[in-house]
Amino acid sequence: MTRARALVFCMVGVLASALSAGAEPPRLVVVLVVDQMRNDYIDDYGSHWTGGLHRLAALGARFRNAAYPYLNTVTCAGHASIGTGTVPAVHGIVLNAWWDRESQKLVSCTDDPEHPDVGYAGVAATKGDSAKRLLVPTFAETLARSQGSKSQVVTFSLKARSAIMLAGHHSDVTAWFADPGWLTSSSVAGSLRPEIEGYLKDHPVENDRGKTWTKLLPEGDYKFTDEAIGEQPPGGTDGTFPHPLTKPGDKPADFYNRWEGSPFSDRYLGELGAAAVDRLKLGQGPAIDFLGVSFSALDHVGHQYGPRSHEIQDVLAQLDVTIGKLLDHLDRTVGKDRYVVALSADHGVAVIPEQARAEGKDAGRIVLDTVSKTATVVLVKALGPGRYVARAEYTYLYLQPGVMDRVTGTPGLLEKLVSALGGIEGMLTVFPGASLDPKAPPANDPIRRAAALNEFPDRSGDIVLVPKPGWIFVGDAAPDGTTHGTPHPYDVHVPVLFYGAGIRPGQYDDDAAPIDIAPTLARITGVALPTATGRVLESGLAPSGKSTH
Repeated sequence: MTRARALVFCMVGVLASALSAGAEPPRLVVVLVVDQMRNDYIDDYGSHWTGGLHRLAALGARFRNAAYPYLNTVTCAGHASIGTGTVPAVHGIVLNAWWDRESQKLVSCTDDPEHPDVGYAGVAATKGDSAKRLLVPTFAETLARSQGSKSQVVTFSLKARSAIMLAGHHSDVTAWFADPGWLTSSSVAGSLRPEIEGYLKDHPVENDRGKTWTKLLPEGDYKFTDEAIGEQPPGGTDGTFPHPLTKPGDKPADFYNRWEGSPFSDRYLGELGAAAVDRLKLGQGPAIDFLGVSFSALDHVGHQYGPRSHEIQDVLAQLDVTIGKLLDHLDRTVGKDRYVVALSADHGVAVIPEQARAEGKDAGRIVLDTVSKTATVVLVKALGPGRYVARAEYTYLYLQPGVMDRVTGTPGLLEKLVSALGGIEGMLTVFPGASLDPKAPPANDPIRRAAALNEFPDRSGDIVLVPKPGWIFVGDAAPDGTTHGTPHPYDVHVPVLFYGAGIRPGQYDDDAAPIDIAPTLARITGVALPTATGRVLESGLAPSGKSTH
């Protein structure tokens, strides 16, 4: 049986074996996610790192060939997969937002009007979020449940979907940034923790007003040309360095947009994580605690400037410093060999198409409206006037209720629809979602296998669309940055790094995936995680669960 088949079909629980006599589990589990970090960034840009990223990649256990096995490589699906140790076909988070057939509207992966958000430090909240739509438990909540009320789960990010999917359905602190302040969900135990609220009041984001993002490294340490091809920088930011966070004539949101897309936001999250360790005594009590931090700046910057930009390289260089300070803090407060760290990313990113085309490569943008119009022409011709397309979202085309039944019931129509969509410039392949079996993903077709592991019938699209490598789906044809969300190598290959208690340092070429993180941490902490379909990365574990770093 292939591993891809085993991921879903077998649903084998990860039953943590008893720790060897005398082995002490860590007191703190730390999961770090760097939003949009490609695996090749370590090799391409890491030679100048000396801090935390260097420490994890060079002195920890690095699984160099790690990749997501599924189709829709986006933020919510990635964080849910890291958090739970399984794939979208099981945990149900198929996109950041998908077309809800019942309500006939796009719903976010964290939408939950029954649990209104709550603002820290008096910040107003206007919607509701929770992990309601996540269908299996996370490692973090399972860890906490296994230890009663003694264990704490704490997660932070700029994005609600990142913080929530790392934590799961139950946590002690889960907070995210929403201009102009920090929010949490009323579903979170205690909602507003005074220890965290006090820190946020004493350290407002606005303290960074007036600062300028300048390069950390000497100019000669950056690869490629610092060009602005295809860029539409956010909030009036200049196309090249330096990048001031505030400018004359700013709109109220401009500072926050620039701050989120700068190393300053990563630095804030690192310091917030360290403050939580101190104020909540994480890793210093009778039970194993969990801290999750998802750094979002790289994603904001990558979408706008692309993976070759000096901005991306500098965000990573400064994140290396930020994570280094966090690890140093854990050494002092929790103690070396008393914590374990896992780092990964939710997805990678494509090169800006215009940059690729300038090099003679086949690359471009597929406008989603073109997808909808192409499908509409075929369906109107065959079925008569009417509204047949509900929405095109990333790699999914959603049809109106009952339309797919009419398509499959009309001889030859499905083939015509698939052929027309497949003929759009830049399209690699198109096929109906109903042709996929998540319990038996095909071993001989990598694209269909990836789509099958992303197939959740009530949430996935009627038609699956996969662009050619180098091509991206966009809302319009303007040369506006780049994106991700495909099964191509630059989107699926991400870091999987471990460091600390229970880890054997080394460079490993084993078959690995971010969904293996939760099962591996479950083994180290002695927790059973039966809903996980990833596997324990045995080669990266130290004998008797002890660290050798």
